[in-house]
Amino acid sequence: MPKIRSSRTKRAPEGFDEIEPTLKEFQQKMKDGKFILPLCSSVPVSENDPHEGKRKVEALWPVFRIHHQRSRYVYELFYKRKAISKDLYEYLLKQGYADGNLIAKWKKAGYEKVCCLRCIQPKDTNFGTTCVCRVPRDMLEEGKVIECIHCGCRGCSSGSGAGSAKGSSSSAPKE
Repeated sequence: MPKIRSSRTKRAPEGFDEIEPTLKEFQQKMKDGKFILPLCSSVPVSENDPHEGKRKVEALWPVFRIHHQRSRYVYELFYKRKAISKDLYEYLLKQGYADGNLIAKWKKAGYEKVCCLRCIQPKDTNFGTTCVCRVPRDMLEEGKVIECIHCGCRGCSSGSGAGSAKGSSSSAPKE
């Protein structure tokens, strides 16, 4: 959530006016509880919606999605399109418009599509590994739908796997 502006806060760098409407739109979605799924239409979710049939963790998934979309927007403006200055990028990170740690992971190989930081923290899982959404699709059973318990992601692995053909296992016992 961005910090509150007052007369004592530093003025926004040049170019902020151009991206401010989009950032305000993300902020309004967060307040209203509305979010857009990557492959679906707009799905309204608010705190007044009934939670019957939903797991406890599913109530927070829209917040994680909006947070991811807002951080991805800032990341693409600076690193992909080079549409904003370094001063403006640092200002956005400092003011809380984007998650600097998540953006740092996106710059590393293998983490280009990571959905949230909780999915790559081994301490949050039962077996000390990463989340199931980090498993490449070709390593999963066909037709099996996976969903991350932390943020609702359905797969954010960057690669296609270890390069082995499906069905063959390098950890098979030797005879």
